[in-house]
Amino acid sequence: MSQGTPDPFSGPFQEGHTAVRPFTPADLGAYAAGQAVGAPPPGPVGPPSAAHVAPPVPPVPPEPDPPAAEVRRFMTATDFLERRAETAEQGPATWGWQGFLRRITGGLVSPAMGRAERAYVHDRASIQRDFDGPRTIAFINPKGGAAKTTGVLMAGYTFGTVRGGGVIAWDDNETRGTLGIRGARSSHRNTTRELLTDIGRFSDIYQSRIGDLGAFVRSQGDAHFDVLASDERPDVTGQIHADDFKAVHQLLERYYKLLILDTGNNLRAENWLAAVEAADLLVVTSTVREDTGYSGLWMLDALQDAGYQNLKYQSITVLSDPSPQVDQALAKDLVEVYQQRTRAVFRVPYDPALVSGSVVNYHRLSKATRRSWHRACAAMAAAL
Repeated sequence: MSQGTPDPFSGPFQEGHTAVRPFTPADLGAYAAGQAVGAPPPGPVGPPSAAHVAPPVPPVPPEPDPPAAEVRRFMTATDFLERRAETAEQGPATWGWQGFLRRITGGLVSPAMGRAERAYVHDRASIQRDFDGPRTIAFINPKGGAAKTTGVLMAGYTFGTVRGGGVIAWDDNETRGTLGIRGARSSHRNTTRELLTDIGRFSDIYQSRIGDLGAFVRSQGDAHFDVLASDERPDVTGQIHADDFKAVHQLLERYYKLLILDTGNNLRAENWLAAVEAADLLVVTSTVREDTGYSGLWMLDALQDAGYQNLKYQSITVLSDPSPQVDQALAKDLVEVYQQRTRAVFRVPYDPALVSGSVVNYHRLSKATRRSWHRACAAMAAAL
């Protein structure tokens, strides 16, 4: 440096200049900690003024956990068979022009089934469905002539022939019913009364056999169901009580998959109430008559008032035409009102084979009658 020029680093500190002190080891630590070298040590910090307080920041909600990876399920052997069964083509067609064309061409032309035939096959599969235990259907209407017995026989015939057996129709009348008269005869005349007298022989479930019931039930032959008649002796004055019903019902459940009950006309009878209590499904029968239709509705009102719940979903209605010509306006009204009270309503056409009151000849039933009961029984099976 030239003479006369003051050395800013060697002379005394002058006003206006920042004092510089020597660099110490402590400054090195402060530098490493990110503090200003030579800055005074941090002291206690007072609260900031209100003007400088930042508004509170709302907490950020935690991000949801990512969804767990879906476990891939491989098709099992059972899944494979079920899928094959569901996708299997129905056929070949046997109804209508489709079936006619297939027959005249010797099978060279084989159209698919028509809508009616597909519906029939679907209903047949519903009737044949498996149950996870015995099921009971009770046919009810407190008025005589409401087609209860006819309905029980037709349901027994339909379920018996389509399912291949395991069905019994029981005349659960407190005194005397007509199911045994309308069904096929047998070599014996035993009824519910005789079965109750001898029911102790079935108390040992390991020794009793279904064949032993053959002395009390009546086979219906090609219809593939049995009938247990009500008391037919004119000299008997006793009635079937609730305990009697329970004993017979438990016995029949041991040997049959499906029990169809024909009931009497007395809503206050013990066995009538026991049948309704034990039933898995109620079938309200009626003819297209105002008094019979009213009787069925009055019965549903009485059951509801007595505390029976979900009657709409536990009952089905079958309306039968009592003659070739019926009041269509009345029929329409009955269908509408019973649709509000039960889960489904089915119309059954007039059939001369069912109105004579004698043993039902199932081979003489019209095609329309068979098809109507086929649809109704499919709905019953689906409801079970």
